[in-house]
Formats: sequence, structure tokens, C-alpha cells
Amino acid sequence: MSLFFLLLVIVGLAAAGFFAGRIRAVASAGGDARNLHSLPGYYGWHVSLMVLVPSILTLCAWLLIQPVVINSQISGMISQDAIAKSSLDLVLSDVRRVADGLDLAVSSGVMTDEQARSIRTELTDVRGRLGDIGVALGSDVSSETLRAAQSYRELASAGNMLRTLLVLLVAFGGLAYAVLSTNKDFRARNRVEHIVMGMLVCAASIAILTTAGIFFSLVFNTVEFFKLYPAADFFFGMTWSPSFHGGSSLGIVPLLWATFYISIIALSVAVPIGLFAAIYLSEYASPTVRSVAKPLLEVLAGIPTIVYGLFALLTVGPALVSLFGEGGAFGLNWMQGGTAVVTAGLVMGIMIIPFMSSLSDDIINAVPQSLRDGSLGLGATHSETVRKVILPAALPGIVGAFLLSASRAVGETMIVVMGAGAAAKFSLNPFEAMTTVTAKIVSQLTGDADFASPEALVAFALGMTLFVITLGLNIIALYIVRKYREQYE
Repeated sequence: MSLFFLLLVIVGLAAAGFFAGRIRAVASAGGDARNLHSLPGYYGWHVSLMVLVPSILTLCAWLLIQPVVINSQISGMISQDAIAKSSLDLVLSDVRRVADGLDLAVSSGVMTDEQARSIRTELTDVRGRLGDIGVALGSDVSSETLRAAQSYRELASAGNMLRTLLVLLVAFGGLAYAVLSTNKDFRARNRVEHIVMGMLVCAASIAILTTAGIFFSLVFNTVEFFKLYPAADFFFGMTWSPSFHGGSSLGIVPLLWATFYISIIALSVAVPIGLFAAIYLSEYASPTVRSVAKPLLEVLAGIPTIVYGLFALLTVGPALVSLFGEGGAFGLNWMQGGTAVVTAGLVMGIMIIPFMSSLSDDIINAVPQSLRDGSLGLGATHSETVRKVILPAALPGIVGAFLLSASRAVGETMIVVMGAGAAAKFSLNPFEAMTTVTAKIVSQLTGDADFASPEALVAFALGMTLFVITLGLNIIALYIVRKYREQYE
């Protein structure tokens, strides 16, 4: 049974259990729902949750464990010569690709299941046959890879069958237990609330564990980097010149400078425009204008960053060159090319406007109307009310919106790559090309370097540095928010 149909069966059982639980509860009370401990709906939800929660947890655990078990079994079939020529992960990737190709060939009728199990590279051009059905393989399929792929298919098929049986067994077991335990004295509401509380705790734990996983993955690889490269040279070095053949200079200072320089320009564009737009939309615009202007403004948030990068490369950059370049409108020679800090900063600021505007608008609208009415009742004008009452009351939220916008600016990559160039330098001239930390993280991880080399591990050190900087900014913002919030409580 496929995963989709298995989920449909589980949902169907849960729906049937909902009605079975209600009916059994009402029947145990002699048909009078007033004799029940809880509302009839709670009994139904208890049965549904007892079907859904254990079966879904079992399914998720199986989906996580099965690939690990199969890979460990298949790894024993790979020779050391094949691993020496490549890596084990690449060999296993080829095995899975061939196995998926055989499955596709069977499902499309090109092969029978028996043929897929017995095919041999000595008698058949496996790569050609799979290529005819759209499975692209980078190299010829060796006999060893084919045998491993066939074993992979058999193990995966057996695992899927066991998965279906186990999940259905758990679902039916939960259904039977919940229905049999249903009676008029059963505390269904309490049990449902406990189950929902557990689900909420699990959801929060997943978010926390994900953050912890990201943090520790950065820490471990950063420690490995500093074993190979001096920390003092990394944090205080003024030159960024990686070389995969040795002799690299990996100073982060020019990257941090460009990151903050571009972010400051972007925020100087986005914060005033976004905040003023939010004030207008929330305090001055008519409902008709607001209903049209707010969605149009928020359309900017849905534009892919690659489009902003093209806009910076093809429109903003040439326009700035025509103004500040040689022979430009101002007769200056400040800008030599379209890729520059100011280009990326301006376009990034345009991209961040909807974040600042939308969040600030929601925050300003959340200010109690009683503050507005009290200010106007004391004789203040509308503008004085906005400046002296509404904005101070909304300041903690506006600081949060500013921080979110700053984080968006610091983490942007595509606009920097296409609008600011790839030069790592320390300069005060905003019309020169520079690059940021995030752009260099991408470039260091997309090369051919071994992950045991400092040139590849430096990407994790760069990411860890940004993580710590962002954490520091959040702590400062939390202090500001608490200080001003106490004033209005």
C-alpha cells in the first residue's frame, strides 16, 4: 500500500472512530447526553486522536528509521575499491537512483518485476534502458551497483509492507481501545485536553530541537575549522583570499564590513518608507485606499529574491552608473560598474519595505483606541496624537519589526551576489563592489573542496559568526522592548 493510501485509511478510521465514540457514549448514558461526564463531541475526538496520534507517530518513526537500516545493509555490499574511487554517500546515491529507475520501469510496463530482479549488466545496457524512460544516470551502471540496487528494492518493498501492517495494527488497536473504554463516566474532555497538550509540547520541542540541531552542527564544524586555522587570523584578519591549493587568508573583517554596510543602506531605505507607509495606512488612509494600497504594498514580499537580483543587475545598477559614473548626468566618476554596495543596498531596501510596513501597521493598529480617544479628548491634534501617544506606545513592536527587517537584510544572498559583486574588500566607498558573509558561505560550499579543508569548513565559522551577531542584536532589542513596555503597562 502506498503512503498516500495508508494515510487515507488512517484518516478514514479516525473519522469512523469519531462517530463510533459519540454513538457509544450516548448509548451508555441511555440516550440522554446530560448523563455524560463530557460533551458527546469529546468522546468522538478521543477515539479519533487515539487512532491518529499513535499511528502517525509510528509512521514517522518508521520513515526515519527504514532508510538508515536499508543503507546500513546496502553499505556492506559496496566494495572498498568503489568507495575509494568515490565516497560511500555518492555510491549509495547511485544505488538509490538505479533502484528508483527500476521501480519506474516496472510501473510503466517497460519491465516486469521478475525482469527487474534478474537483469544483469553483462546482458543488458541498463543505463540505456533506464534512459529510455527518462532516468538520467551520470555513468554506466556497474554490476555491483545493479546488485545493490536490486537488493535495495527488495528491502524497501519488504519494509513498506511491514510499515503498512504495523501502522494499521496500531491504528486498529487505538480504535478498539478507545471505543471499548468509552462510557458515560469516562473523562473524555480531560483525556482530549491532555493529548492536545502533549501535541503542543511536541510541536514546541521540535522547534527547539531544530534550533539546537542547527546550533550544534555549526559549533562542531566551527571547532574543526579552528583546529586547522587560527581564530585570531579569522576574526581580525583584514584579507579574504581563499585558495584551495594552500596559502589561504580567511579574515572575516571585510565580509562583516560589507554585510553591515549593505544592511545599513537597506534599512535606511526600508525603515522610513515602511514606517511612514504604515502610519499613513493605519491612521490617515480611508478604508477604500487602505484596502487597495496594503495588498499592493505586500505584493513586494512575494517577489522572489532572484527577481530583485535581476532588477539590481539590469535596472538599478545601470541607472546609478548613468548618474554617478564617468560621463554620467552629474559629471562624476565615482562608480565604475553597476555592481556596487549602493546598488544592492537600495534594492534590498525595496525588498524589505513590506516587512517593515506590514508589521508596523499591525502593531500600530493594536494600540488601544482608548489612548487615541484620550489624547484627542484632551485637545491634541491628530498628528500630535500619532507622534506623542501612538508611536511611543507601539515602539516595542516597531523595534521588533526593525529587527526582523535587519535580520532579513543580513541574511540576503542573491541580491548581494548579483548587485554588489564578489569582491571582498574593506572600503568606505559605497560605489565600489563588495560582498557579504552569506554570499561567501554559498561560494565556499559550492566548490570542489574537501570538507576536511579549512576553505570549506570556513563556511560554518562564517555562519556561526552571523548566528552570534544576530543573537546579540536580539538581546539588545529585548532589553529595549522591556524598558519601554514597562512605561505603558
